[in-house]
Amino acid sequence: MATQPAVGGGRVVEVPPERLARWLRNFAARHGGTPDTTPVPAGLDLLAADGARAQARLPFGGSPSTWAELTALASEPRRTGLLLARRGGFAAGIAHGPSLLTSKVGRRYVQGRTAAGGWSQQRFARRRANQARRSADAAADAAAQLLVPESATLDALVLGGDRQVVKAILADRRLAPLSAKVAGWFLDMPEPRYSVLRDAAEFARMVRIRVSEPVQD
Repeated sequence: MATQPAVGGGRVVEVPPERLARWLRNFAARHGGTPDTTPVPAGLDLLAADGARAQARLPFGGSPSTWAELTALASEPRRTGLLLARRGGFAAGIAHGPSLLTSKVGRRYVQGRTAAGGWSQQRFARRRANQARRSADAAADAAAQLLVPESATLDALVLGGDRQVVKAILADRRLAPLSAKVAGWFLDMPEPRYSVLRDAAEFARMVRIRVSEPVQD
């Protein structure tokens, strides 16, 4: 379970589906008993007796009206496409729930930046751009082979890594069938490897809860 500061205040907690019911019970116990609940798109807003708030959002949507429905929807196994990329590396896969079913991981060398100037700098920049393009093409090849044939079966395509690198990969016309499946969140993942892809399958199913503590007088 991961926690990070939320934009605008409070914190965001990422809770695995199997721990969600316990988290909700603990939230209620800490803040004065069963909170009021308000259904919202893809989740629930909870307002506790002491003024604490928890805004729970399901990763794959749904319309829960109670804690039990929220937990049940979060626990449904989903078939998820994964595409992670950073400069020179990519990983693509399909997961069912937390289990990674298929995967393809690759690397292509892309030079780092240099402080050189003049013609040398221009040649370096062209060479680096060509290397980056070949890396993006290799990642698009993997996505076209692994993900596109399964696009109709996917509940979502979850992206992660470097946004600009991933954007360049998805610009490939062969990946157009995946555009409607792209999830509304982006995973901040390290250099793509098999172990990182496996972690991404877990993170993709987390319920994201924004918690705001009560204002103290």
